[in-house]
Amino acid sequence: MEVRSIHRYARISAFKAREVTREIQGLPVSAALDVLAFTPKKAAILVNQTLKSAIANAENNANLKVDGLVVKEAVVGEGPTFKRMKTRARGSGSQILKRTSHIRIILTDEKAEKAEPKKEAKEAPAAEKKPKKAKKTAKAAAKK
Repeated sequence: MEVRSIHRYARISAFKAREVTREIQGLPVSAALDVLAFTPKKAAILVNQTLKSAIANAENNANLKVDGLVVKEAVVGEGPTFKRMKTRARGSGSQILKRTSHIRIILTDEKAEKAEPKKEAKEAPAAEKKPKKAKKTAKAAAKK
C-alpha cells in the first residue's frame, strides 16, 4: 500500500531540494531518516518534516508498521515564484525571484512490492509477410 505526504509552498528552490531527495529515494525509512539527520542543508530539514508526516500517515491512516516502509518516490516540483524588487543605482530597480517548491514523498511497504509481480508486455508474433515482387513498368516491359 502506498502512503504519501506533500509539503507545499516550501520556501526553497526546487533545484536545491532535489539534491537531498535523490539521496533518500529507494532507502528504508530508518536509513532515510539517518541520512537526513546528518545532511547539513536547509532542504534536509524540510524533507525530514515531510518524511515524518508520511510515516505518521502510514501508522495512523493505513495501519502500516514503520519497520517495513520504503521511500518509493521523493519528488520536488516547482511552486509559484514570489517576485520582489531591489533598488539599484540611478533610481532603477531589479527583480528578485524568491522561489518555492512542492516536496512529495511516497512510502510503500516492502511486502506489497514483492507480492505484486511485474507485468511484462507480451509481444504478439508478427505475421510473416512475403517480400513484395517488383512491379514491371511499361518501360521495363518494352526493353525486354
